[in-house]
Amino acid sequence: MNEPLPSGVSAAIDTARPRLAFLPAVGTPAFHIMLSLVAIVILGPLGGIAAAYMNFSLGFFVGGQVLAGILGSAVTYGYGAEGKHGANYMQTMAASVASLSGMAVLIQAMVWLGMPMPPAWQLVLFMGCIGMFGVGVGMLYTPILVDQLKLEFPSGHAVANILRALTDKRLLKASIAKLGGGTGLGAIIAWTSEKFEVVAASAVSASTVGAGMVVGSRITIPGVVVGVIGFALTPYLREIGWLGPKDPFRKIGFLIALAMICGAAIVDLALLAVQAAEKIRARVKATAEEPWKQVKLGRLFAWIGFWAVAIVVVATQVLGQPLGFILFAIGISLVFVLINGISLGISDSNPISSAFVISVLLMSALGLKEPLVGLMAASILLVSTSCGCDMQQDRSTGWRLGTNRIVQFRYQVIGITMGAVLCVVLAKLFMAAYPALAINQFDHPEAKSQVGQWGSAMTYKFVGAIRDLGNLAGYKLKALLIGLGIGLVTEVLRKAILRRKRYQELTKRSKLGFAVGWTMDSIVLSSPYASSFGGFVELPVALWFGLGGVLSSAWNTIGKKLSPRKPGEEGLPEDMSTTSLLGGGLIAGESLYFLAVGLLGLLTLVA
Repeated sequence: MNEPLPSGVSAAIDTARPRLAFLPAVGTPAFHIMLSLVAIVILGPLGGIAAAYMNFSLGFFVGGQVLAGILGSAVTYGYGAEGKHGANYMQTMAASVASLSGMAVLIQAMVWLGMPMPPAWQLVLFMGCIGMFGVGVGMLYTPILVDQLKLEFPSGHAVANILRALTDKRLLKASIAKLGGGTGLGAIIAWTSEKFEVVAASAVSASTVGAGMVVGSRITIPGVVVGVIGFALTPYLREIGWLGPKDPFRKIGFLIALAMICGAAIVDLALLAVQAAEKIRARVKATAEEPWKQVKLGRLFAWIGFWAVAIVVVATQVLGQPLGFILFAIGISLVFVLINGISLGISDSNPISSAFVISVLLMSALGLKEPLVGLMAASILLVSTSCGCDMQQDRSTGWRLGTNRIVQFRYQVIGITMGAVLCVVLAKLFMAAYPALAINQFDHPEAKSQVGQWGSAMTYKFVGAIRDLGNLAGYKLKALLIGLGIGLVTEVLRKAILRRKRYQELTKRSKLGFAVGWTMDSIVLSSPYASSFGGFVELPVALWFGLGGVLSSAWNTIGKKLSPRKPGEEGLPEDMSTTSLLGGGLIAGESLYFLAVGLLGLLTLVA
């Protein structure tokens, strides 16, 4: 059956043969089989491997939408302009695989907490049920966030522009060349860090530098500033008993950093609620009548209900978790998929860490004392919020392209299935090949030399948030209050000062104004979401991350002056800049290198 057509697209296009005769016709079963195989076999695992590796090493990952969109366009280029829909389907599936694969750190957290590891099939079933529930809830809120509020979803907008732009053969070749060059360089850097002690001692990581190149200096420098401050304060913190004799700053810094995120989120979510109410009032009569937008709500509610029940059954009957806290986690997931979706749509930030911590604190207030139960319940919120907000962002891309929403949902479901399997496989693969990943860095800070590049900042953050569940008194409570105050005050000042029209005009008027704007954004009043990174990782990691951001910003600033964009290049998204493409390649290259090493290590162990 042919897929329904987007509004304004001629029916003749759907039945016409593709530009290249050997490709299957658009909308046919062969067409969808071809796209699914490419996404599942190549693009999804590529993004999933990169996401899992980055979370194990850095504690965050850069979404694979851009990479999958570019490579997917190479596959569908032969269809001409209509190829953008097929590429969108593939990037939707690949991004879902990557998003869920990145949650492999939850399994690492189970190991750190000493939880007996359930069989792999149980973990796959648990993660898959949560992912299916999450995409259903994300689709439920899509008409509000995408159709009615028409939120920007910056990354989704960028992907839509990329898929349009890559109908240019010359641009397509240039993009793939830059990504390929970055991938090769990333693999080389990873190899040298393994083979040469002097390189390993520098703590250099291609993915750290690459991630910095993607986001730029205004995001990376705040993390460096907090890392330096934390390093300077470490002797004092040890003296007053907040840290042990050999403990790193991040053992207490992660609490301050988490509270900073929560403080900033309180301000942002309050403002977002006001903006959302205003937009709803302004578009109260808006409808989604176009055929490609239509979703059958009865089936969607049945989908959400089915997978909610499935989560309960798997969690309680298979994994042995208490019913009450599982139901609580499902309930607050319905709230946070909407709240975080609004945040992502306006600011391009999905504060899943804040949601995780808030859920743990709420469960603690309800009497939860067992950390392992807290981790399993909070995992429901974390995974469903990640997958649900990914759904909304991908629907925003489809909204701009006129891509069929129901077909896109089906691709996302397939991606979630693959992602659940890959999440567990990658967790076991990496931890088997690298035993250092199983070391609880909270209880064994002296094992720094054994840990190497595996900083596991996200795992560190999650375990730290729940390991003393119900015992937040004393200096830990003070650390949380300090961080909460910093986040609240900083975000209020940012909104009060940086949003002023006169200030914005000043920063655009001259070189001095630009310098003032950069200093305020990066050092004086940096975003708590960005600066908190310095509390989660060791200082060398923050420094390499900062270097990547500085290189990217300097290159792009100088490049704009020396080589202004030509008229035909106007309007291209920043995601396609040289530095972002090279940065994405560095991340992919290093992660693929370590995957290959891990596979060889496993084969050696088996032999």
